[in-house]
Amino acid sequence: MALTAVVSAVGLVVDDRVLAGAPIWFKPFKFSVSFVAYCLSLAWMLSLLPRGRRAGWWAGTVVAVTSLVEMVIITGQVVRGKRSHFNYATPLDGALFNAMAVAVVVLWLGTLAVAVLLLRARIADHPSAWAMRSGIVLALAGAGVGFLMTRPAPGQRRGVSEVVGAHSVGVPDGGPSMPLTGWSTTGGDLRIPHFVGMHALQLLPLLVMVLTVLAPRFARLADDRTRLRLVLLASGTYAAVFALVLWQALRGQPLIHPDAPTLGAAGVILAAAALGTYGSLRAAAPSPRGATDAEETPAPKDLVA
Repeated sequence: MALTAVVSAVGLVVDDRVLAGAPIWFKPFKFSVSFVAYCLSLAWMLSLLPRGRRAGWWAGTVVAVTSLVEMVIITGQVVRGKRSHFNYATPLDGALFNAMAVAVVVLWLGTLAVAVLLLRARIADHPSAWAMRSGIVLALAGAGVGFLMTRPAPGQRRGVSEVVGAHSVGVPDGGPSMPLTGWSTTGGDLRIPHFVGMHALQLLPLLVMVLTVLAPRFARLADDRTRLRLVLLASGTYAAVFALVLWQALRGQPLIHPDAPTLGAAGVILAAAALGTYGSLRAAAPSPRGATDAEETPAPKDLVA
């Protein structure tokens, strides 16, 4: 995937073709970079399993092979100058997209197997364990958003239309979009919740790493229970944000133009996260400095008598 990212980056420079409103090599570049992060994260998580490593090896291999199948099809279609997703223009195009759809389902099932292993594993570091568990469950939910994209958009009919499915909601694919991401600026875009969910796999474990680095400097973070509370709070907040951007996309609303209900829900999530963080840190407050040894340590019974 790293090699494909380099090749795709070169393609962006030397190939000026545009497909569906975006540079033709942009899709393989995004997918390959995403797979690098995805597979490295899963490999690290599998390395921490105390048991079930053989099953984890097979699940990881399934993810790697199906990722490769998907990228071969995407890159092959770029070379041909054709769409890789939702393309039924010819029998070959339809067969390639169907093969890619099967590969994605198998990849999702392979990730599900890894999730089951992580949920059952007894990992001593509880904050890390729950960050990994929450991250992979959210990644499965984010990957599942891809199945919503395969539904016929308005005006499309299976077996009749050359294109069946879309990233955008309420507007055609290929319209005005945000720089770098390519997300629609005029309608909803299912790639946003897809992205948010998938990358919980990296962001939640990254939070644990940050908390661990800060623990020696901040006494309250030195408590394993405090870090666990913060990780669980972050996981819940992340899940709420994922649900919010999914709801926003399904209503055909651009990310950068939220309406009042979206802003209200975002405000509730932000307030809950702030209060939860305050409560988690307050619960770990150190003992008052004025406390003496006699106040903190019960006296022996014979001395009391």
